Amino acid sequence: MRKKLIIFIAVLVCMNLNTLAQNAISGKVFDAITNEALIGATILQEGTTNGTVTNIDGTFSLSYTGSFPMSMKISYVGYELKEIELTGNRQIEIYLNPAASSLNEVTVTARRRNEEVQEIPIPISVIGARELDNAVSFNVNRVKELLPSVQLYSSNPRNTTLNIRGIGSTFGLTNDGIDPGVGFYVDGVYYARPAAASLDFIDIQQIEVLRGPQGTLFGKNTTAGTFNITSRKPTFITTGIFEQSFGNYGFIQTKGSVSGPLVKDKLAARLSFTGTHRDGNIYNEATEAYTNTLNNQGVRGQLLFLPSDKITLTLAADYSRQRPDGYAQVYAGTAPTQRADFRQFENIIADLDYDLPSRDPFDRVIDTNTPWRSDQDMGGVSLNADFEVGNGTITSTTAWRNWKWNPSSDRDFTGLDAINKSQAPSIHNQWSQEIRYSGEISKRLNGTIGLFGFYQKLVPDGAHIQVAGSDQWRFVRDSEDPLWETPGLLKGLTQEDKPQFSNFSGALFSQLDVKITDKVIVTPGIRLNYDQKEVDFERTVSGGLQTNDPELIAIQNKVFSPLAFQKDVDDWNISAQLGVRYSPNHRLMMYANYSYGFKPVGLNLGGIPTENDEPVLDLAVVKPERVSHLEAGIKTQPLKNSTLNFTVFNTDIFDYQTTVRSADISVIRGYLANAEQVRTSGAELEVNYTMPKYLRFTTAVSYTDGHYVEFTNAPVPLEETGSGGNELKDISGGELPGISKWAFSGGLEAFIKNKLIGQEGEYFIGSDLFYRSSFSSNPTPSAYLNIEGYSLINARLGFRTRKGITAYVWSRNLAGTNYFEQLLPAGGNAGHYAAVLGDPRTYGVTLRYSL
Repeated sequence: MRKKLIIFIAVLVCMNLNTLAQNAISGKVFDAITNEALIGATILQEGTTNGTVTNIDGTFSLSYTGSFPMSMKISYVGYELKEIELTGNRQIEIYLNPAASSLNEVTVTARRRNEEVQEIPIPISVIGARELDNAVSFNVNRVKELLPSVQLYSSNPRNTTLNIRGIGSTFGLTNDGIDPGVGFYVDGVYYARPAAASLDFIDIQQIEVLRGPQGTLFGKNTTAGTFNITSRKPTFITTGIFEQSFGNYGFIQTKGSVSGPLVKDKLAARLSFTGTHRDGNIYNEATEAYTNTLNNQGVRGQLLFLPSDKITLTLAADYSRQRPDGYAQVYAGTAPTQRADFRQFENIIADLDYDLPSRDPFDRVIDTNTPWRSDQDMGGVSLNADFEVGNGTITSTTAWRNWKWNPSSDRDFTGLDAINKSQAPSIHNQWSQEIRYSGEISKRLNGTIGLFGFYQKLVPDGAHIQVAGSDQWRFVRDSEDPLWETPGLLKGLTQEDKPQFSNFSGALFSQLDVKITDKVIVTPGIRLNYDQKEVDFERTVSGGLQTNDPELIAIQNKVFSPLAFQKDVDDWNISAQLGVRYSPNHRLMMYANYSYGFKPVGLNLGGIPTENDEPVLDLAVVKPERVSHLEAGIKTQPLKNSTLNFTVFNTDIFDYQTTVRSADISVIRGYLANAEQVRTSGAELEVNYTMPKYLRFTTAVSYTDGHYVEFTNAPVPLEETGSGGNELKDISGGELPGISKWAFSGGLEAFIKNKLIGQEGEYFIGSDLFYRSSFSSNPTPSAYLNIEGYSLINARLGFRTRKGITAYVWSRNLAGTNYFEQLLPAGGNAGHYAAVLGDPRTYGVTLRYSL
């Protein structure tokens, strides 16, 4: 294997050295208004992947061996696309016009090279900085309203589920022992923790969302899709962006960046920052204060070093801090269970002489007596090095990242002193190294080959703790034995978990584009993957009534009991994909892709259920998922300045990894299990049209059907808790959680060029609509844990310019829709459940100044 790899790499290098003798088309790209050189503009030979970018002085050189005439496309973020035809090899000057409104950014790096998004044979959506600014978006949770195929659920930053087409990560409470199925990359660096999706964006240029398995192009294998996020880079021209927003609920957001040269033509820097504050929108009667606040800060610094024309080095460091009093959930309802009457929630709270502050969740009133805290710190350092070799580039990405999590939550969702404390403070460190070659090997062959290594270690910051309060006995008693009423029996009973988790992942991956004819390209890809994981789990129990009475001790052990186990697993697998695309002309492309991949083996880190007071050790290891995926689609440009794309897909997942809740209250965040087979299938339609001087229209529709093909040993739904036996149920054919059959997003914006205070720019008015149909909010379908469909309307009105002052007013959820984002059963399955509420109507004003 090693010998073959060396030979293959040698062939790649030799073939690329041969291309050095090719002729070069050279020129320079300018801003048509200011005549400034544009750094990093993309030049592509039309209908190919042969391309380059402009240097620090706006110049470029493009290798070309074909005949003339030939067509090129020149693009740059924030400028109108330009197409030119060359009749001969000559020095050219190209002037691009600024575009305050355009189609999605035309150039992406989703396949590790610069390409036009319409020429990539996979379903991909691109959100540029302008769309993010218009939506007043500051994290992925806001972006999901622009992309109907994306789902994000978050009961707090740690418990964040990011899915594409309804699959990717386990739905509900997070268990750190499994990998996410949606990759999250920022400037080429893989972020392992799902909490990254809750962080504020810092100076983002664009977001590329790839749908479907991505295992043969990216370092970390992903079975559902990838978020590829690109930040703005340092420039050798002094630039600056400063933005200030104010809104209701005390919303204040400050963002900015400055960039410029440190050493002429050699060293440039960029410093970016963001800060967001908002008062709470849920009133807590116990504290007489509002909760669910925002208190976020972030900073990113970058150094760009160009030691030569063929070497680019980028050193980046970032740090984000969140200190919200928030992520509180509100009581949403009660499901009658199959337990005895004395164990029903309404009888429990009646016996404790308690009533809820409100039974209408949209009153936004709670009385929880445990603080809601979701403190997190995340940061890291990375070094990206690009070395041009012939018609390709060798890229090295080295990174370290750290995440610290310090939570507190009230898992009984009431003002009673049941679970007095529930928190899992954690510290996560990860190291990653990726080396890959991407480029054109010959006129009919180009591709990528790479190596990836990844190591992570997750430890508790002290311990993961659950503490029983003075009312806990009434929630967990399983009989009417008066011993349960022993004063102080459970009060202060404390369970401390200390899971030590480590994981190494390594991969060799490659993907090629083979040009069969001028109209047909075949794309094979392969990945060899190795994963090794180990956990050392220890649970201790202390506190509660100190007694030697064996009957009282037995009751305490029913609530919390010691547990210890160790597991060390590893797994090899091979993923592969094969794609074909046919382009009869430059306005139409048809494609089909088949992928077979894996999601690595998993471990349970939050504890496992017990039977007869003994842990079920077989549940410690979760088998890897096997994914079979097929999709086909078309990408068209029926009119100038328009796109119409359509995709159909089917994904079968065997040994699907899912999180399930347990009636065992000692299992803090549920546990992981495998469903025998699930399937998602559907179709997606995207339409964009722009009248360059007046109007922009976008729409996307997604239909997704997701269900369990076979899941014979699923936990029973909340309303069937206490039905007897081992409380398992065959839910084959049931609906997968978190999937709306229909989802829609659309936007309409009108604009007209004019002046404001002597500035050239445009006035604009726009609105966005997001709709999703009803969906299940529980891994096992439940009659009570379903969320009704809802629609959201956002709007904006103002004036913008590329340089100078931009000002606009905006509103999110303009119609004031009341809606749930998630429903969650309380720990122990007593029958009541809580809701993560969607934000109410918000509005404000944004001012931006660009140098």
